[in-house]
Amino acid sequence: MSQSIALILAPDGQALPDYVKQWLEARRLPTRGLTTADEIMSASLRSRPRLVMLDARHHPIAALKACRRLKQDSFTGIVPVVITTRAEETAFASAFDAGADEVLREGISDHEAFLRLDALLRRSDRDTFVHPSTRLPGTIEIESEILRRIEAQSKFAVCYADLDHFKEFNDRYSYYDGDRVIRILSKILHDVVKGTCGEAGFVGHIGGDDFIFVIPIDQVRETCAEIVSVFDVLVPYQYSEQDRRAGYYFGKDRRGQLHKVPLMTVSIGVVTNERRLFTHAGQVSELATEMKSYAKTLHGSVFSIDRRGDGPAGENPVTPVTPARAMEER
Repeated sequence: MSQSIALILAPDGQALPDYVKQWLEARRLPTRGLTTADEIMSASLRSRPRLVMLDARHHPIAALKACRRLKQDSFTGIVPVVITTRAEETAFASAFDAGADEVLREGISDHEAFLRLDALLRRSDRDTFVHPSTRLPGTIEIESEILRRIEAQSKFAVCYADLDHFKEFNDRYSYYDGDRVIRILSKILHDVVKGTCGEAGFVGHIGGDDFIFVIPIDQVRETCAEIVSVFDVLVPYQYSEQDRRAGYYFGKDRRGQLHKVPLMTVSIGVVTNERRLFTHAGQVSELATEMKSYAKTLHGSVFSIDRRGDGPAGENPVTPVTPARAMEER
């Protein structure tokens, strides 16, 4: 998560344009002034700032050098960089060529500058909160979506999808093939959830082969069954013809012993607030992880719905201790 601080590069100590100072004050962004590209890079690496602003009006070479260095590093490359320049077209083009996310030329109106800077932060948040390979929302947005539904007091289901035998697939084929499978799963989840639930469905990517989707309770069975069905149709074609026809291949365990590895399946653990009262996203996450782990103990592609409740034993017909096998469909 970015820290709420803006780093400012002004090699000659030149004061920032008034509109920049006004915008920073209005957004309550504290600033730290630096004078060299080395200082900017060092500060950005230690703790990713909310924004880096480079003044290229008087010493453009230093500012452009700092921008290139920031954008070439995988950690600092996602930090939004703004360059202030002179009005000349060449200065404007050079700033974008160096990798700047926004360029503000002398003479720009205060109103336009405010709009551009606000839009830059919105784009930065959007890009930071999505997974780079699937472009799905990440953990921060997943938690926000769950909390939003808790606060709205709507009836919802959180579904944790995970691949079985994915590591063995990566070991036999390649990380490139594994990444393709993850993208296929993300596409299946997105298309099925949006197709069955429309705007009421949400799909997020935790990382690796772990996904979360949040849907209305009354659409759990239809949605999960369709995901399982489509996945089982498509995944065999990610294997060689020989492995696909056999339905398995031989892999080595941690001790180097050969064993049969079946084709990948998908396990989905489902938690709802039908019989539970959730107050924060952490409760939902813990139970969804538990149900996903339980689903992975079952054979084939399955989804398993938690039917337990919060009440004391005897008040609820569903056991509150161990996950109940609620639904399995191939």
